Amino acid sequence: MTTSTQTTGAQGAPLDDEAPVRGLWRQGVEVFGENRLALVGLALFVLLGAVCFLGPLFYHTDQVHTDLAAVHLPPGTAGHPLGTDGVGYDQLGRLMLGGQTSIVVGLAAGILATFMGTVWGAIAGFAGGWVDAAMMRVVDAMMSIPSLFLFMLMATIVTPSVPMLILIIGAFAWLGPARLVRGEALSLRSREYVQAMRSMGGTGGRAVRRHIIPNAIGTVIVNATFQVADAILYVAYLSFLGLGVPPPAANWGGMLSDGLADTYSGHWWLLYPPGFAIILIVLAFNFMGDGLRDVFEVRLRRR
Repeated sequence: MTTSTQTTGAQGAPLDDEAPVRGLWRQGVEVFGENRLALVGLALFVLLGAVCFLGPLFYHTDQVHTDLAAVHLPPGTAGHPLGTDGVGYDQLGRLMLGGQTSIVVGLAAGILATFMGTVWGAIAGFAGGWVDAAMMRVVDAMMSIPSLFLFMLMATIVTPSVPMLILIIGAFAWLGPARLVRGEALSLRSREYVQAMRSMGGTGGRAVRRHIIPNAIGTVIVNATFQVADAILYVAYLSFLGLGVPPPAANWGGMLSDGLADTYSGHWWLLYPPGFAIILIVLAFNFMGDGLRDVFEVRLRRR
């Protein structure tokens, strides 16, 4: 005959093993919700994402063929709420198309940079010794070169495209996350549970996968939001210098560059909308990063 045991609470009711996890999630949501700027950032991101990705489904424009008969129409013109640019493209439709490129490249490049930096920093910090010294000297050497210069160099060597911009930005933006995660790994590798796992025959790879990276996830997630914001700015920098995706594709940095020359002609609507869009999306990710930092702050989680 077999018997089974069940953990019960004070009143005899079974305890839910997932209750602590749900409690942490609930507490995290509450802490995030208490940060008004974080909520503003989340609302801005959702709003801009909806406008850029869902807007074209309802507001149809031709962003491929030029219309020289509709050049530089001012905002408020019938059929063109934000006017048109120098080749007749509808400015509102252009903002939506450019926002898709900027957000996709920013998100993908930020995630790629965070992933590369997390793996590199975790291995370097856990291994220590000459491995750590060699790996971090690579990081220090690359960080000594201005990142914008590296982006410009690579963008002139290869043909700019959305996948290529993601690879270029991600390949050089991982240095900051690597240093952060390396610092976390240095403190985590001496913890008792890591030492116990190693004493039972666990490999270094398992320690990195199961203990170092998961316990540094708070730092990783918070840094990822800032990496996305930085990547969006890098896209704007490169596009402003003429190294972005070629026409008829668009992004906010390229629109900003094109609109700058027309501003002196009084065509202000070509400059300010993409500029405000860049500012808003960067602020959104920075505000959300501040909120997530509060969520993962140990003192707030244990209050």
